[in-house]
Amino acid sequence: MAPSWQTRAGLPYTDGTMNPRIVECVPNFSEGKDRAVLDAIAAAVRKVEGVELLDVDPGASTNRTVFTFAGEPEPVCEAAFQSAKVAFELIDMRHHQGEHPRFGALDVCPLVPVSGITKDETVTYARGLGERIASELGVPIYFYGEAASTPQRRDLSVIRVGEYEGLPAKLQDPAWKPDFGPAEFVPKYGATAVGVRDFLIAFNVNLNTTSTRRANSVAFDLRERGRVKRIGNPITGEIARDAEGNPEYVPGALKSVRAIGWFIEEYGFAQVSMNLTDLSVTPLHLAFDVACEKAAERGMRVTGSEIVGLVPLGSMLEAGRYFLRKQRRSVGLPDSELIRVAIKSMGLDELGPFDPSERIVEYALGMGSPGRLVSLSVKDFLTTVASESPAPGGGSASALAGALGASLGAMVANLSSHKRGWDDRWEEFSDWAERASSASAALLGMVDEDTAAFDSLMAAFALPKESADEKKRRSEAIQAATRRAIEAPLRVARLAADSLDVLRQMALEGNPNSASDAGVGAILCKAAVQGAALNVRTNLSGLKDAAFAESTREEIERLLKDSSEKADEISAIVEEKL
Repeated sequence: MAPSWQTRAGLPYTDGTMNPRIVECVPNFSEGKDRAVLDAIAAAVRKVEGVELLDVDPGASTNRTVFTFAGEPEPVCEAAFQSAKVAFELIDMRHHQGEHPRFGALDVCPLVPVSGITKDETVTYARGLGERIASELGVPIYFYGEAASTPQRRDLSVIRVGEYEGLPAKLQDPAWKPDFGPAEFVPKYGATAVGVRDFLIAFNVNLNTTSTRRANSVAFDLRERGRVKRIGNPITGEIARDAEGNPEYVPGALKSVRAIGWFIEEYGFAQVSMNLTDLSVTPLHLAFDVACEKAAERGMRVTGSEIVGLVPLGSMLEAGRYFLRKQRRSVGLPDSELIRVAIKSMGLDELGPFDPSERIVEYALGMGSPGRLVSLSVKDFLTTVASESPAPGGGSASALAGALGASLGAMVANLSSHKRGWDDRWEEFSDWAERASSASAALLGMVDEDTAAFDSLMAAFALPKESADEKKRRSEAIQAATRRAIEAPLRVARLAADSLDVLRQMALEGNPNSASDAGVGAILCKAAVQGAALNVRTNLSGLKDAAFAESTREEIERLLKDSSEKADEISAIVEEKL
């Protein structure tokens, strides 16, 4: 069953064996107050088939709105152009005032590769989009980031120096000739920067001050560029310059971070507004923690934070683990709990609710949505299994048994990690809990995947077979679906067998009061391997790839033998402790 977002947006469904080409577009428009204009832009995006509008985030003080939409690259570029067209018609830059730097109605339009597409491929789409905006609307276009035409233009802030008010003079400078469009000032519109970038998080930290100057002092402490170096007095002293007369800077604490301080009238306090441009260098949680340190050094306190737009799931999970580790607590928890910890730790709900289903990219796109079967209640799932339909059947039941077994391993590990007197072993058990929790989540996903694999096999058999071409296509489809129907239970067997290692360790070293839980987990995981093996064997008979069939048969026999031995050993360990 395809996730609802793909059904709504007309995007290709992927069963996990292929990645759809997904690009995110995050255009920033110089309008944050006129709802009619924002509604018109949103309507233009929604009209494009194959695009999902994920978020509209207006700011009254900045007079700026960030839209976020995603889909395959072609419809995303079409939606971006249509939104630019609305901005060209409805936004008048001659009357624009706002806190945020800007130089055009559609100020900046980045494309972000999400899955199934490379950065270089995305650059091709970005340049095509920029060329179309320039040619059809007659406005100057600059390329930045990965799409930049020169090294000087990679940095958006450099392109935007002088902002809208400085454009007339800038466009007369041959060094700043637009990449596309006229080198002429378009007063009503300005200019647009189109680019490609990695996933950027716009992250604002709330301070208990109304002082923009003090907020800026924290921003300068944080941002990679830092602050201007001065001779003598660090505030009023003469600016230090290099041999070429350029200002020297004292670097800030965080790499790949741009930051500025401002006062937000609608909130009544100041913020440090950060752009985290490379999450592998400075992740979300590190930016928050260092901001807290720098604010405290200057007598201020961070009261919370906000994310503008969407955030990757990985960033939230990483943040949750980080703050749990600081407490010396186990991180082997479900994603939902890690996300809750991240939200509370960073105060992401201070200014309003933080709804993960709307604010996390994968969830907003439906990629993190549970499948149809695992969304059922226990009672309804059992009713579905007991029905006359051949699926869900033994394969899905085996996956569920494995998920339950792995979850029991995670439970024992978490209880052991937090056991009084075992404080020096918390991290050891946390690692085991994390491993088991990951296996449980993967096995839970296989409950639906096994049924989907069966359904795809039945659909292949139902294909027409009148002509020679139809017979050929049907045969190829049956072979592909058969392989999928083998690989699903094979993965279940691998995951369940691996979980037995966790359960063995928990039976040996874990909280003795929970030894029986480790034993039950082992029984369930052994059953999962045995059940999955039956499904693998059933479908191998229909596979023509003899080499794959033989290697798979050997692997499943090995998994059966190993899991049986491990489960028996765990049972003996548990019996001794009862």
